[in-house]
Amino acid sequence: MISSLLRSEAFPHLPETVELIQTQISFVLLAGEFVYKIKKPVDFGFLDFGTLEKRFHYCNEEVKLNRRLSPELYLGVVPITRRGGDFFLEGEGEPVEFAVKMRRLPQHRMLDVLLREEKASPEMLEEVASVVSRFHEKAFCSPEILRFGEISVIGGNIEENFAQTKEYKGVTISEEDYDLLKEYSFDFLKRNGPLFEKRIKERRIRDCHGDLHTAHICFADKIYIFDCIEFNDRFRYSDVACEVAFLSMDLDFWGYPAYSEAFVRAYVRETRDEDLLELLDFYKCYRAYVRGKVEGFKLKDPAIPAEEKERALRRARRYFDLASFYVRPGKPLLLVLCGLIGTGKTTVAEALGRRLGACVISSDRVRKELAGIPPTEPRFEEFGKGIYSPDFSKRTYEKMFEEAERCLREGRTAILDASFRKREERLRARELARRAGAGFLAVECRCPEEEILRRLEERRRGVAVSDGRPELLPDIKRDFEEIAELHPSEHLVVDTRRGVGDIAFEIWGEIIRGRGEKR
Repeated sequence: MISSLLRSEAFPHLPETVELIQTQISFVLLAGEFVYKIKKPVDFGFLDFGTLEKRFHYCNEEVKLNRRLSPELYLGVVPITRRGGDFFLEGEGEPVEFAVKMRRLPQHRMLDVLLREEKASPEMLEEVASVVSRFHEKAFCSPEILRFGEISVIGGNIEENFAQTKEYKGVTISEEDYDLLKEYSFDFLKRNGPLFEKRIKERRIRDCHGDLHTAHICFADKIYIFDCIEFNDRFRYSDVACEVAFLSMDLDFWGYPAYSEAFVRAYVRETRDEDLLELLDFYKCYRAYVRGKVEGFKLKDPAIPAEEKERALRRARRYFDLASFYVRPGKPLLLVLCGLIGTGKTTVAEALGRRLGACVISSDRVRKELAGIPPTEPRFEEFGKGIYSPDFSKRTYEKMFEEAERCLREGRTAILDASFRKREERLRARELARRAGAGFLAVECRCPEEEILRRLEERRRGVAVSDGRPELLPDIKRDFEEIAELHPSEHLVVDTRRGVGDIAFEIWGEIIRGRGEKR
């Protein structure tokens, strides 16, 4: 049937191309301006599409539930019919299957894509918060739904998570983190009984979306939120705080905690739900654990190829690392972006600064501020002369450390962007972090010399704050003292030939894994 539906003639509007995408539970046909979603005849216990009658029912449920947020997107349920050996969508005759018909959204405007391409902003997440808060205000609530806010029900879900992941200890999650997260989860429930009861009394338990993450949000002519859970009511019935935590966690997972914070802050401002903040890390931990569990399940699926299983393993471990990150006591972090000129330190530092909401302190800017000249005014000094003399460089680092300490004392992450060629400079940065009660991680940017020279030549032709140029590279290389004084947990080497988004994602992954913490 699916092979037959890949023909243009199978559709009433005769699309130029038809593309098939498969998920675990659906066949999705992209056909011109429309999308047709066909449910697979599967039964996983928590989801049962085993008969045509059930698939028809859940198609209608999908349309009804998703129209709450995106009525223009979900056009209805359409039949699939058969004539001779071919199948047709919206054709005449007795239906042999059904599909949900949707308008096609622009893929390049999906939030997950915009984040990967550095085209999203915290303000966009504030707009999402406004949409979600209005949705939650109108979402259905009943005595049956309120029951899902009871500690016994939440505790049962948590118990199920740990029972289902016990065999994955040492594979996707360490035994230490398993025990830590289990103890934290049940201890939180035990200590916060009155808070959960208050949530029920205030009717904060609603029929929510159930799967609110970045891949289900699109910025087109308006904000579309789609693809809620239709196949199991209990996956949608939850505290609104748990739903907010899902998207917040997903933004954290992809390395955008500042965007996550903007979303949560805007939601709380709109709803005046201050108690949500007390529950946020608990529910983010819960949501991350569930995602780690689901990714881990793929390792035992014989239908999934080995390459995808390896990716699932990495994702599962990262989700469990994130769950543990929420449990660890929060403290600021001093990140040192170091390396030779032209290795991309500033580009990476600025990307991380946007994602983490961190103070970015650049030696190039501080140096020129101290010299009293505009940032982009070139000063092509000889190596070690003028504003690049040892004495002036010492003043520059002193000023950078002063600004970083102020930032850390405010509880914010600080990023120092400088070459840090000398062992003494790196040790002083580490000591500053220790004194401020912060974590410390030195990220050394590296790439091949030919790439450095290409970048420096390109920079020379444009306008830049940095005065780095090709003829300085040999002297700087000789002057750079190898980083051997730092513990491996404090030193990360990154290859900057990759896209800045991938590099930032890697660094954030190391942070949530605990790199930079005192050992």
